[in-house]
Amino acid sequence: MPTSSSSSSSDSGGDQSPDELRSPLLSNANKAVRETESEKLCIDDMLQKYCGEFGPYQMKHFVLTSLAWALEAFHTMVMIFADREPAWRCLDGAAGSGCDARAKTVCGLKLGSWEWIGGLGSSTVAEWGLVCEEKYKVGLAQALFFGGCMIGAGVFGHLSDSFLGRKGSLTVVCILNTIFGCLTALSPNYWTYVLFRLLTGFSTGGVGLCAFVLATEPVGPTKRGAAGMSTFYFFSTGIAILSCVAYIFPQWRELYIASSIPSLLFLLVVLPFVSESPRWYLVRGRILEAMKLMRMIAKSNKNHLPEGVVLTLDEEVSNDTSTTNEDDQTYKELLESKEAISGSLIDVLKSPVTRIRLFLAVAINFLCSVVYYGLSLNVVNLETNLYINVLLNAVAEMPAFTITAILLDKYGRKPLAIGTLWFSGVFCFVGSLVGNVGMWKVVRMVCGILGIFGMAGTYNLLFIYTMELFPTVVRNAALGCATQAAQMGAILAPFVVVLGGGLPFSVFAVCGVVGGMFAFYLPETLNKPLYDTMAGMEDKEGACISV
Repeated sequence: MPTSSSSSSSDSGGDQSPDELRSPLLSNANKAVRETESEKLCIDDMLQKYCGEFGPYQMKHFVLTSLAWALEAFHTMVMIFADREPAWRCLDGAAGSGCDARAKTVCGLKLGSWEWIGGLGSSTVAEWGLVCEEKYKVGLAQALFFGGCMIGAGVFGHLSDSFLGRKGSLTVVCILNTIFGCLTALSPNYWTYVLFRLLTGFSTGGVGLCAFVLATEPVGPTKRGAAGMSTFYFFSTGIAILSCVAYIFPQWRELYIASSIPSLLFLLVVLPFVSESPRWYLVRGRILEAMKLMRMIAKSNKNHLPEGVVLTLDEEVSNDTSTTNEDDQTYKELLESKEAISGSLIDVLKSPVTRIRLFLAVAINFLCSVVYYGLSLNVVNLETNLYINVLLNAVAEMPAFTITAILLDKYGRKPLAIGTLWFSGVFCFVGSLVGNVGMWKVVRMVCGILGIFGMAGTYNLLFIYTMELFPTVVRNAALGCATQAAQMGAILAPFVVVLGGGLPFSVFAVCGVVGGMFAFYLPETLNKPLYDTMAGMEDKEGACISV
């Protein structure tokens, strides 16, 4: 009978446990899930295996972040136009006053017998009379700007490695650049102008540093070199744009405001669409936020990051990178926030692996900067259109960036660094041998162009090379230290140029050759992982050395 059968089945079912009522297939599936292995990977491995090394996410992030390099170019190179010595002419009614239109300078000419073309507001030199015995003040203002850059690079290098982060530091420097840049335009006298240029240098010193690290850290190891070297296109493009802006705004006060507004636009329009670095999240112990960002990268690149994959520091990745996930709580524990790991230059100096790297990176950056900025100053000595000269100088650097980017992953960082340094050194040496008369002027000019061509390639390479030499916890601090050394070279460069004749080229040649010799002692970093901690680097690098 149907009723009896149903009742029998019901009684039989009542004796079964809830687990026995489940489908055998479902039960087996749940068992498989519980036994799923959670894979522990460092960021580089996760990018290569699951997220993608340079997909749509990294492309958007890289371009938006690297726009900050154009801002650094604005605030740095604006001095070329604002502090220039404008052309002058004798007044029509000053006949017989001793004004000689054929004179090369206004020194010795009677006041009131001549005037600046463009008026007193055309430059700081014209407004405050920074000529003749006061000419040193132009160099002083420029030197103090680079001094501010040197201090700012160290300060923001540390802050971006610690609590402020890469994006937070970039936000702060953009705010400061906007404020100090606009205040510079309101300077009532020379010393106030110098003060605001010093403060602008302080904030500008952190722009390129923070932007470079933030732009390249989410990029996979095999794509990082080319991406890192592409950042300097934005700097050169910024210089080229600035020459056009300076042509439109010939008055120095207007120019400072026009070159400062883009920092505000970047802060309001671009930065909201830029994410913090997952590496910074990881070393600060914010694992959940780092994993959330890695899933966003994978999704944007149309890849899938499995649930069982967990981010970990490289020092925690052992030969057996998997652990059995017996229950949900175990997996949650892997994602719990850990204690933040931090480091400083003291840690870099304590480690035998990173100590020699820091000394070499500092020396090479210093020597490279002396040559690069020293050769760049020769542009203003060419008696042609200043705006066109600056534009051509910016464009001339771009082929160097392209060539080094192409060769970077083929020949490696170390051979390319040595080659570009020596290339520049050789042509600077040739330039020191030729005279500055007749056709030899052209030869010396070509030597200068080739010298800066080689050094532009070195400058481009040094950022990515220096970044790869140090782990995440001290990367910005070490890069900031190297940047400080470069700023010291920038401060020294004008004094080398003052030597005149062939001596500057001789100094530049020595700097290039010696820098190449120092590069011999640096390790190759091509296709090497970006280490997260000092311990992780020492374990891997120490093992390689012992082998």
